[in-house]
Amino acid sequence: MRLPRGLSGDEIARAFERAGWRGVRMRGSHLMMQKPGHDYTLAVPLHRNVGPGLLRGLIGDAGLTVEEFVRLL
Repeated sequence: MRLPRGLSGDEIARAFERAGWRGVRMRGSHLMMQKPGHDYTLAVPLHRNVGPGLLRGLIGDAGLTVEEFVRLL
């Protein structure tokens, strides 16, 4: 499945929230998200457009596949 293009940081953060991630703090323009049971903290940039490479990395760090992420949008 192809990765969606032109997604904003807000849209991406909402999708991760649907997967159980919660925003815990802000650092500059980045929302730090954590999920119980995961040691990793996602740093989602709240920019107008998030690049496909960064988005693919965030999806992998969250333990999701692209297909699962697209369903969460």
